Amino acid sequence: MFRSCPIARLGIIGGGQLARMMIPAATQLGCEVVILDPTPDSPAGQVASAQIVGHFDDADSLRALAERCDLTTFDIETIATEPLLQLAEAGHIIRPAPELLALIQDKLHQKQRLLDAGIATADFIALDEPDAESMLAFGLPLVQKARRGGYDGRGVAVFTDAVIEDRVLPVPSLLERYVDFRCELAVMVARSTLGEIRSYPVVEMVFDDRANVLDLLLAPARIDAGLAARAQQLAEQTVTALDGVGMFGVELFLTRDGQLLVNEVAPRTHNSGHWTIEACRTSQFEQHLRAILGLPLGDVTQHSPAVMLNLLGEADADGDVVIDGLDEALALPGVAVHLYGKQTVRPYRKMGHVTITAAELDIALGIAGQVRAALKIGGSSPATTTAKINELNHGTEPS
Repeated sequence: MFRSCPIARLGIIGGGQLARMMIPAATQLGCEVVILDPTPDSPAGQVASAQIVGHFDDADSLRALAERCDLTTFDIETIATEPLLQLAEAGHIIRPAPELLALIQDKLHQKQRLLDAGIATADFIALDEPDAESMLAFGLPLVQKARRGGYDGRGVAVFTDAVIEDRVLPVPSLLERYVDFRCELAVMVARSTLGEIRSYPVVEMVFDDRANVLDLLLAPARIDAGLAARAQQLAEQTVTALDGVGMFGVELFLTRDGQLLVNEVAPRTHNSGHWTIEACRTSQFEQHLRAILGLPLGDVTQHSPAVMLNLLGEADADGDVVIDGLDEALALPGVAVHLYGKQTVRPYRKMGHVTITAAELDIALGIAGQVRAALKIGGSSPATTTAKINELNHGTEPS
């Protein structure tokens, strides 16, 4: 098959770190990239062919991007889907499909689709007007999730005792049965326009309790081969049930009695797939492009054990970015540092990540500890921690 150059003019809605890391893969494949983001000189806009400065819910900005490009994708889920549905109906190619994005944006509808498809997940009910009495009637312990807008622990509250009135999220929600899990796992799954599907090795996720954000990721997960195969199969079934096209992050619980339950699905590249850049034959970013462009999917073989460490803003960080310990971290073996180009820092804001590859996972873990001790992302002025964490918890950065 003959193709012209550029292979495609690709539009990305969202100019954060996910789009930034997708651009080198797009350039390698001969694509031009245009970003839509409300922040001038966004992390991805710094390295893209062009950036349109506009909001994700602005129909005119979304139309300008779609009309300028052959194909549009996104690195964030908080997008107005009605304009995207209209653009798709007018013939513009948007992948993953706007219908699927709209479904996943509503966590209740997402869970109902999984349930209808026979995908194992925690028991749940809808709660349009949350109140303590209804939640206690559901039974403790439980998890309340806002139907819309939550990610990285935002819009999520865990209740283990009856003193809950002051912590109820006052938004339409779903209540989930609390899962007593052994660990949290994730599988990155790619599905192409032709239905070809491939999943990466299962990874193990460790979260930072202070902000409920991914802290450390181990690839592969420390589980046996049979369990890993079951997790990959469940993740692939999930993406197939959603009729997804592109890259999907499928988050799973492994219960103490050995069950696998799907927690949530992200219809995009994902924080739990960053390690693939250094440790796999094909990165999640190249794979996403292959999937949405209708190209053959790449080899998902992992060639090195890897640990990924998120670089978060320090607890008192505020103002302009101040990086300490970069030289020390880069001097360590197997270390790849990714800084996202964000100009300001907040407590626990994702500012970058580090992937460490080594001959054995335990060696990579040891080096990750040295990186954590050396590399810090602070700010030019101290933060009022409570206020800044509240601001972060209402933000819209993708994972």
